[in-house]
Amino acid sequence: MSQKSYNNTPTVYLIPTPIGNLDDITLRAIKILEHVEVLFCEDTRITGLLLKHLNIKKKMISSHKFNENSNDNKLFEYLSQGYDVGIVTDRGTPIISDPGYELVKMAIKNNYNVVGLPGPTAFVPALIVSGLNPQPFVFYGFLNSKDSKRKKELEEIKKHKETIIFYESPHRIIDTLNSMLLVLGNREVSISREISKKFEQIYRGTIEDVIKEMVELKGEIVIVVSGNSDKTTFDNLTIIEHINLYIKEGMNSKEAIKKVSIDRNLNKNEVYKEYHGGE
Repeated sequence: MSQKSYNNTPTVYLIPTPIGNLDDITLRAIKILEHVEVLFCEDTRITGLLLKHLNIKKKMISSHKFNENSNDNKLFEYLSQGYDVGIVTDRGTPIISDPGYELVKMAIKNNYNVVGLPGPTAFVPALIVSGLNPQPFVFYGFLNSKDSKRKKELEEIKKHKETIIFYESPHRIIDTLNSMLLVLGNREVSISREISKKFEQIYRGTIEDVIKEMVELKGEIVIVVSGNSDKTTFDNLTIIEHINLYIKEGMNSKEAIKKVSIDRNLNKNEVYKEYHGGE
């Protein structure tokens, strides 16, 4: 169903906020912050600091990933009374690896307008300064924090030719890069941290090179990884030779069998039986 964004229907505004430098807020975002009746905020304390900086006073409601579903009724109540409502997250654009999605679904379902404002988001500046191919690209967001699940996710996307963008926290960055090195190989990578802030820093090079430079990083981190450019085929190797090749590179037999099954698009059990002589 088509819907015009500016038809005087009560509206939910998705308002991007600065990811670091407070000057990175648009004039329109400020006007909408002043205009809306209430703000649904990922953290009212952080939004409160921004509002104080802008000299804006506004009613705020806490709305984060643990309580977002329960805020549907509160949002509906404001919209049904004819009020415009804003959604903000701590930094950047709502819904991009941040809360807001459930509230937006509810608003759309009930035929209220949803308007997304252009503005700050971390992955765009990280991509354009990376020196890696900007088109096409895939934004993935956060990988799973568990090692086994993280590697499985990487296996699923390793054949993508597009440049891939991830978010990561400082305390997991080394583990994540090691997982990428194992699953994706030693690709070109760019790592941006503290984007727009005084201590903004960018690491560029191969994954192996960058790992050596990682020392007690702080702040928000964006990883940009080159796409799969591997044209290597393994047609000249038997399955056993192929597995032994990966074992020589440091994998155990289980990891090698799994990797060979993916490389050759074979069932893992078939590869296992071939390697173990039909046991």
